[in-house]
Amino acid sequence: MNKVRLNVLGISYSQTQSGAYALVLSEENGKRRIPIIIGGFEAQSIAIQLEGLNPPRPLTHDLFLNFSKSFGVELIDVQIYKLEEGVFFSKLHCDNGKKEVFIDARTSDAIALALRFRCPIYTTEDILEKAGIVLEFEPEEEEGKGDESNEPQKEDRELDLLKQMSMSELQSMLDDAIENEDYEKASRVRDEINSRS
Repeated sequence: MNKVRLNVLGISYSQTQSGAYALVLSEENGKRRIPIIIGGFEAQSIAIQLEGLNPPRPLTHDLFLNFSKSFGVELIDVQIYKLEEGVFFSKLHCDNGKKEVFIDARTSDAIALALRFRCPIYTTEDILEKAGIVLEFEPEEEEGKGDESNEPQKEDRELDLLKQMSMSELQSMLDDAIENEDYEKASRVRDEINSRS
C-alpha cells in the first residue's frame, strides 16, 4: 500500500444526510480533504477526543483502548485501504509483541481508536485521487448572505450568556454537562473557561 498520511481536520453536520456528520480528514503534506459520512455516536466519540474532554465513564472506544492496553496490544496504525460505492473500508494494524494482525473496522471506529492510541492514519494515493477534494474558502461575509437560519443567533445568545457567568458557575455547568453526557455544551463551556485563562 502506497501510504499517504492523514490528519483529522474536524467534524461538521452533514449537508447531505439528516442526523449524520461529516468527518473531514486532510492530507498531511497537501491540500486534499476526504469527507466521510459517519453516525452521531461515532461523531460524539471523535469530538470528545478532539476536545480533550474526559467523560465520567468510559465510552466504547475508551473501553477498547483500556482492554487492549491491559493485554499488551498496541494499535500501530489505521489504514483506509478501499473505497467502494461511496463506502470507505479500513483496517486496524495491531501488534502484541509476538504477532501483528490486521482487523477489519468501520472507518469511523478506526479513526476514534487512532485518536485514542495516538497512532497514524493512512490511506492510498488512489483513494485520495477518487475522494479527495480541495476546499476553496469564501470570505465569511459571503457565506452568511441569504441564510435565514436562527441557529447562529441562538449560539450567539448562548455565548453571551456564558461570558456573563463567573468561573465557578462555568465550572459547575461544565461538570453538569459532562455528567449528563452533553459533550457539545461541555465543549462550548470549556472554550469559554480556556479563553479566560
